[in-house]
Amino acid sequence: MSSYNDYVREVLIWNKQLKGLLEAEDVQKEESIWKRLDKFTHLMNGVQRKPLSTEELIRIQHEAEELHEDMEDYFAQRQQLGSIFMKEPSVGVGKHKLPALPYGYDALEPYIAKEIMLLHHTKHHQSYVDGLNKAEDKLENARKTNNYDLVKHWSRELAFHGSGHYLHTIFWNNMSPNGGGSPKGALLEEIKKYFGSYDAFKKHFSEAAKAVEGVGWAILVWSPRARHLEILQSERHMLLTQWDTIPLLVLDVWEHAYYLQYKNNKGQYVDNWWNVVNWKDVENRFLKASELKWRPY
Repeated sequence: MSSYNDYVREVLIWNKQLKGLLEAEDVQKEESIWKRLDKFTHLMNGVQRKPLSTEELIRIQHEAEELHEDMEDYFAQRQQLGSIFMKEPSVGVGKHKLPALPYGYDALEPYIAKEIMLLHHTKHHQSYVDGLNKAEDKLENARKTNNYDLVKHWSRELAFHGSGHYLHTIFWNNMSPNGGGSPKGALLEEIKKYFGSYDAFKKHFSEAAKAVEGVGWAILVWSPRARHLEILQSERHMLLTQWDTIPLLVLDVWEHAYYLQYKNNKGQYVDNWWNVVNWKDVENRFLKASELKWRPY
């Protein structure tokens, strides 16, 4: 038991050190990492007042590991913001680029074949990047020449290709060769709060994906106005969109996303896709998105 007590004392010291680090780095209190640390601090304050069971010690270890990962992710992103995005604060007109995949083309096998990922990324996603750049260039030229005869056409192209580019960028990061399982932390609690349970959410999302008409997406979003999660369908990337919401988890159910492997069995593709969901990425998106809250109506 003395080793257990030593471990708890070390974690308490580490917790104070993390708080000091955030304060020293002038991290604002509204940042999501403070919420994560405050939650862990509350947990540690509670365990000091009673003997610990093995289950509670395992929980502390699990929470500490997750907090450590969150801290590393936060400061990695903060460093990136300082070194990269501050130099290039925005994408210029017609300057969008195809993002690299965060894993190899064969990394999601056997659930999504290498051939599909290669074509999907290098051909289909690239076409949306190209289409978006062209639409931006054409609309910039319309502004310069004051000729808006084709504004309706190029605005449609802007919406279609822009939505295709942004959704696919989310999609790649929503998946991981080490994915699967279920969400944790604040996202899981929010899912339970609105959908009743994780299983109810998963069933709803899967059925929405399988029922998309034509070509489109199933999308878990955060609504800053309603202040809750919601599951939407989107056709052709942008139709049926619910504005003022933020995508968290997206599933591409266009035929090019699965047909070479699953043929017309879209349902099997949807069911297998859950094995590669990168919940860490979804949780990070949720923590950031949930900071945005508009006046509810």
